[in-house]
Amino acid sequence: MISNHLNLVEQQRENAESISNRIAEFLAAGGTVAQLPSPPRKPLPPPRSTKIDPETILKRRKPPITRAEREALRKLAEAL
Repeated sequence: MISNHLNLVEQQRENAESISNRIAEFLAAGGTVAQLPSPPRKPLPPPRSTKIDPETILKRRKPPITRAEREALRKLAEAL
């Protein structure tokens, strides 16, 4: 255990000694320690697609009003 706080190390020393004693008892009673393969790692998600669907873009943003449409709207507004 590496710690800059010596106080924390001293507090945990009793637990560490207890674990060491229990391991020694287990091994003395004929127990063995087996090293098993590590569990499989969670695979990374597939990469995001770089394809952009043109229909989606048009749905998100309306095309700007053309100059002719803007003039027609001004004429309608003036007529009212």
